[in-house]
Amino acid sequence: MVGTGLRRKPLWIPSDERVKQANLTRFQAFVNKKDRLSLGSYPELYRWSIEKPTEFWSAMWAYAGIISSKKFEAVVDDLGKFPGAKWFSGARLNFAENLLRFRDERIALISRSEGRVSSSLTYSDLYRKVARVANGLREAGVLAGDRVGGYLPNVEEAAIAMLAATSIGAVWACCGAELGSGAVLDRLSQIKPKVLFSVDGYVYKGKKFDISSNVKDVADGVPSLEKIVTIPYLDAKSSMGQLVNTVRFDEFGSANKSGEIRFEQLPSDHPVYIMFTSGTTGKPKCMVQGAGGVLVNQLKETQLHADLKKTDRITYITSPSWMMWNWLMSCLAAGSTLILYDGNPLHPDWGTMWRLVQEEKITILGCSASYINHLRGIGAKPSKEYDLSSLREISQTGSPLSTEGFEWVYKEVKADLHLNSISGGTDINGCFAGGVPILPVFGGELQAPGLGMKINVYDENGRPVVDRMGELVCESPTPSMPLYFWDDPNNVRYRDAYFEYYRPEGKNVWRHGDYVLVHGDTGGYTFYGRSDAVIKASGVRVGTSEIYNVVEKLPEVADSLAVGQNWAGEQRIILFVKLSPNHKLTEELKEKIRRVIRAEASPKHVPALILEVPDIPYTLNMKKVEVAVANIVNNRPVTNRDALANPESLDFYTGLLPLIQKN
Repeated sequence: MVGTGLRRKPLWIPSDERVKQANLTRFQAFVNKKDRLSLGSYPELYRWSIEKPTEFWSAMWAYAGIISSKKFEAVVDDLGKFPGAKWFSGARLNFAENLLRFRDERIALISRSEGRVSSSLTYSDLYRKVARVANGLREAGVLAGDRVGGYLPNVEEAAIAMLAATSIGAVWACCGAELGSGAVLDRLSQIKPKVLFSVDGYVYKGKKFDISSNVKDVADGVPSLEKIVTIPYLDAKSSMGQLVNTVRFDEFGSANKSGEIRFEQLPSDHPVYIMFTSGTTGKPKCMVQGAGGVLVNQLKETQLHADLKKTDRITYITSPSWMMWNWLMSCLAAGSTLILYDGNPLHPDWGTMWRLVQEEKITILGCSASYINHLRGIGAKPSKEYDLSSLREISQTGSPLSTEGFEWVYKEVKADLHLNSISGGTDINGCFAGGVPILPVFGGELQAPGLGMKINVYDENGRPVVDRMGELVCESPTPSMPLYFWDDPNNVRYRDAYFEYYRPEGKNVWRHGDYVLVHGDTGGYTFYGRSDAVIKASGVRVGTSEIYNVVEKLPEVADSLAVGQNWAGEQRIILFVKLSPNHKLTEELKEKIRRVIRAEASPKHVPALILEVPDIPYTLNMKKVEVAVANIVNNRPVTNRDALANPESLDFYTGLLPLIQKN
């Protein structure tokens, strides 16, 4: 439930003009007129959206102007089927057609890169290129339902390939170019793609990475591949000639005389994406998502919660491995300009993205909490160095952002800016909670639940709690939840992943795996990290971000990671710290760390051991890898190291194991 009484001071309040011009305000007026309602606030609109889901999703479909050759006969068949509810039955549509609804001379994509010359495509250019590649896929024998894979960085060819594949009804599944061949094989070998789009390499942090040998490993290890479309990146003449059945991207497909795309009209639940879990605890799961559900939910998020308009210029620090890339692609439906940045956001210095904002007049910048925390830690002051007059919103996700991180944004970036902190997951290709551009922003909080998302916070006994930490759950189906997991007969793994946790309490709910608190006064949500990383110290559940929020304020600490170790019949906390330059982990610093944790968190949060490490392991979408380190300290195996951005960092933790076991 969204609260009304306020006990704390907001960091930002939208102006009356901003509220008036917000898409959300227009949507509320649209709903009031359409259904003869008198909803007057976001809490009222949200409550209606979860109490009347059929009316809400029907209104969202209409407001977003979703293009379909046949309208749906029913919004949802049975909300009691959880999982398994069928959305928008009877509709016939095409995902790519909805993203390519504009075909004019405005700029659709701007490509900026460490390793390539900057370029841009108009909406008409983009449409023309997608048409050619779609023809190439048809000529290669790709049919609706076949899988098309990508092994690509965040470049325009990735967008073109995805749109071409989905225009003919193929299912798009992409691995970022930064993944090793083992990680790509773990993913693509399961789903058996017919065609693969791949670069020969990429540039990151000023260094060239040749992945042509990785591509050969993938080609050899995925026998279903009939064609590999090569995209020269490091070498303009490269065709990866050691591979068979290859064709260069610019030679793939013939142009129609008409120049038109034949968009396959398909059911709403026709698969559009296969998304992969991180694979840090086993072989990645392959989650199959439906076109209609993903589309309507992402248009809700981009246009209502992010307030995206035709005039916006948006970028996100992301790789095609991360769902935020898919989310960014849906911004095409609004007619916005997407700036695709391919490279390290901190190379050659911390100002890279802020220069991009200044040069491209970006209005919405998307980034991770770790990016903000890094800038805060080094004392960066973007507003002093760059012209950020165009910037009106920062969208932040990936992991929880502390109150101090929020405050840094408003102090050092811009005072009048919507900090749209969001949280959801790859599993739903969207968000459960996030920003609301017509509400105030409070430090450390996501403003509210997303429209149509019936979320709650449960204690261990399945009881809803307010102002107490618990498990994030969703109590009702939503359109973008997976249709199924690949190769999962009877949905056994699907149900086990989300629906079994509260089954003993008689509750059939989606348990998301986030440890959160909903504030009774503001209705906002504070996230404390993954609940599988929650430590039970002396019987008290400790969220790891509660520790990070305290420790990483210290100037001596650049980064940190906390895990629980089974010890003498209980769990004790081990804290690993990566120190700032020119600092050492002395006994005095250890005591200082314990003292501030005790004072600002609680005695239960104080670690039993504090150890220095050279690096903190992260996933490719910049989330701390607590589970893998917890496995190491508890002498359990660690699998799929290739799924990490810096897998070599785990070697140091393994080397510390004898020391940990002795102390």
